[in-house]
Amino acid sequence: MLLMRLSPRPSRLTGRPRSLRATDGFSLVELMIAVLIISLLFFMAVPTYQRIQRKARATTVVNDFRVFGAAFQAYAHEKGSWPPEAGAGVVPTGMSQQDFAFDVWTKATPMGGKFDWENNQAHPGGTSAGGKWRAALAITGTFDAPLILDADLMEEIDEALDDGNLDTGNFRRGFGDCPIFILEP
Repeated sequence: MLLMRLSPRPSRLTGRPRSLRATDGFSLVELMIAVLIISLLFFMAVPTYQRIQRKARATTVVNDFRVFGAAFQAYAHEKGSWPPEAGAGVVPTGMSQQDFAFDVWTKATPMGGKFDWENNQAHPGGTSAGGKWRAALAITGTFDAPLILDADLMEEIDEALDDGNLDTGNFRRGFGDCPIFILEP
């Protein structure tokens, strides 16, 4: 009977068996490559994540403008006139809890600022402000909710609500570049 002895494989250079060293592990180069790959994946994912966040904020603002616009138009249709002027985050007199959600109106929007009812307002500023209108919804910065102006977000909102041009149409830059959605020019 032939007995085989199991032993570590001999090293090619010395002919002696190799033994596993306690320090065998990853080399510095291998670790650096792993860190580089993880960093590249991270930096590729961040813009995508930001784009998704901006899209979600734009969708929320568009939906709020539509809901509030419909509530104000229903009020005007029922009462024969628009509600009186109110400040940013203040629910106009005559609007009821069943007209729309007060908590959304009084809290900061996804782009900062608070909703503001603009009734018979004249705003200077040429073509971008649009002159005078009878009824509009705006988002205005307040002390507790400053408005964060993001051009990409504004354009995305305009494309969803209007004509894609912030200087024309019903959604545009108002006085101080705040977003405004005109219900009645």
